[in-house]
Amino acid sequence: MATPRVAAAALFFDQAGHVMLVHPTYKDYWDLPGGIVEPGESPMAACAREVSEEIGLTVPIGGLLVVDWAPAEREGDKMVFLFDGGELSEEDRARIAFVDGELDEWRFVAAEDLDQYTITRLVRRIRTGIGARARGRAAYCEYGVEPVR
Repeated sequence: MATPRVAAAALFFDQAGHVMLVHPTYKDYWDLPGGIVEPGESPMAACAREVSEEIGLTVPIGGLLVVDWAPAEREGDKMVFLFDGGELSEEDRARIAFVDGELDEWRFVAAEDLDQYTITRLVRRIRTGIGARARGRAAYCEYGVEPVR
């Protein structure tokens, strides 16, 4: 029986359609708010918990955008669920606080600039998520790319 690691993250936007990235203190690249799903926890519940723990926001988590089969060399088999966090208001942005010390910075980044901030597989996943949100339909991916049918 397969037992992949499972992670969940939120894709938040500003009014211009840019994506929120966060900078983890323990990584050399930017990431999305989110993390590992705990035993017995649903991916959506994990996403909401991680957002609250990492950036101090308790906001509704929207629908599923991407399920990504994303094995990593150091982590083994892994599935990542990407949820729509919606557009963060100015009030929401003013309340962002780094609660657990895992992050030290956040910013909104245009889709075409993602390569300057993060790793290729995450860029692909985010761009697929942006497209899924625009289409109003979740995407299944492998390594951040929808398989060719």
